[in-house]
Amino acid sequence: MSDLLPLFPLPNVVLFPHVFLPLHIFEPRYREMVADAIAGDRMMGMVLLKPGWDHDYEGRPPVYPVGCSGVITHVERQTDGRYNIVLRGVERFRIVEENNDRSYRRAVVEPMAERRLSADDRSILQRQRSRLETLLAPAVERGLTRMQGASQDPKPGDAVIPSGMADEDLVNALAQYLDLEPVEKQALLERQCLRTRAESLVELLEMKIMLGRTPPAAPHVAH
Repeated sequence: MSDLLPLFPLPNVVLFPHVFLPLHIFEPRYREMVADAIAGDRMMGMVLLKPGWDHDYEGRPPVYPVGCSGVITHVERQTDGRYNIVLRGVERFRIVEENNDRSYRRAVVEPMAERRLSADDRSILQRQRSRLETLLAPAVERGLTRMQGASQDPKPGDAVIPSGMADEDLVNALAQYLDLEPVEKQALLERQCLRTRAESLVELLEMKIMLGRTPPAAPHVAH
């Protein structure tokens, strides 16, 4: 990462490592941010705004200190100066100190490496993956859940999750794409490793199913 990472704060979006996120950039300060990023290392950081952000959105309302950096993999500049971009999540970070020299927010950040998984962790993760497939299967049969790489028109009996999808990509993609509350996604992002994130995701889905609110996946996100 650069010494100062541009920050893009939103009230309803949490980015996860190795997951893609399409964004529509229209505010002048964030157009400037994207232009600067494209001219540099193409990196920016997604952070979630804390509740109450709407009282000072034009300023610098508080954000959660843990976010995820992303690299701009696709750029489409429109004639009126707006951008359509695609970010690919890179790694989690913690904000150390913000810098106010630009119209947009930048910060000194420290990378947050996820704890390496032991053999026991891997075994538990496999069980959590199976549990996630079981929990989401009914949503597939109702045609509600659609993961990237899966059939665009799921039918009863279709796999909810592409079999070749790595465990890390699967857990992070579900955490980002499922229709969860932003603070729930933020809590998942802050888990110390993939195993604990998967365990928390399973617990969250089990709770929602118990309450009769199974969240469908929503891979087509635009902001």
